[in-house]
Amino acid sequence: MTAQDRINAYWTGRAPSYDEYQQRPDHLAVDQQAWSEVWKDALPPAPSDVLDVGTGSGQVAMVLAGLGHRVTGIDLAEGMLDRARQHAASMPNGPVIRRGDAVHPDFPSGSFDAVTSRYLMWTLREPEVAVANWVRLLRPGGTIAVVDSTWFPDGLENASENFTEHYDPQVQAVLPLATAQSIDQTVTVLETAGLTQVTVTPLTSIYELDRRFGVAPNHEHQMQFLVTGQR
Repeated sequence: MTAQDRINAYWTGRAPSYDEYQQRPDHLAVDQQAWSEVWKDALPPAPSDVLDVGTGSGQVAMVLAGLGHRVTGIDLAEGMLDRARQHAASMPNGPVIRRGDAVHPDFPSGSFDAVTSRYLMWTLREPEVAVANWVRLLRPGGTIAVVDSTWFPDGLENASENFTEHYDPQVQAVLPLATAQSIDQTVTVLETAGLTQVTVTPLTSIYELDRRFGVAPNHEHQMQFLVTGQR
């Protein structure tokens, strides 16, 4: 079993509870509104062709489609793909969900106006290779926009969530951003890929939303960041 197989198994097992938390009716609408504002400001005007890598249960892909973009979401965890397909099928002009590797997305060069990801960078193997491939998929002037945080600066073994069964030393060895001490490490990855105008935006609106409604079980309340760059 490869490191990626272990990651896929973990997220397939997490898919039901992860998706149910995302869909909580008490704050689903306000969540979607807040994230719509984040992505609207980050991306080219709709309608644009957008690839959401590591789409998971499809929450970002659905928000982007709701903004009027033509969205394709890819992931390798079958459990997450099942959830994402269910959501996509419920929406007119919903995202296209397909199995695909975020490190090596199988699309022709220049297929998209933007590539997005949320909560992927920390668990992304070969991030510099991945982002270079995302740049290849962009049309001139296209945008890469990623959201993440420094979730585990003290190491995965000290995380409040139990990763040890799947995120073993073999897996951790291929995830250079898993224990990042600063979001600047993600910035460096985007700059190394040749992107220009790389900027970091603290997502204060999401921080306040988490303060208001709480965070997922075994998670900590902390600042998330939007990192964008242009081809």
